[in-house]
Amino acid sequence: MSDEESAPAYAECVLCREPTEYPESYKGITLCPVCMGVTPLERSREWGRQEAQRTACSG
Repeated sequence: MSDEESAPAYAECVLCREPTEYPESYKGITLCPVCMGVTPLERSREWGRQEAQRTACSG
C-alpha cells in the first residue's frame, strides 16, 4: 500500500485549497488553520476575489 492510499483524505480549504484538519467527508465550509486566523472581512474579500477568478475562467 502506498503512502497516498494509507493517508486519510482531508477536505480542502474553501479559500486557499490547502488541506484542512477535516476529513474529506465533512459537510459544510472547511477552512485551513491559516485561513481560520483571517478576519471575516478579509476572508470575505478573498473569497470574492477567488469567485471572480472562477467566474472569469468558466465563461
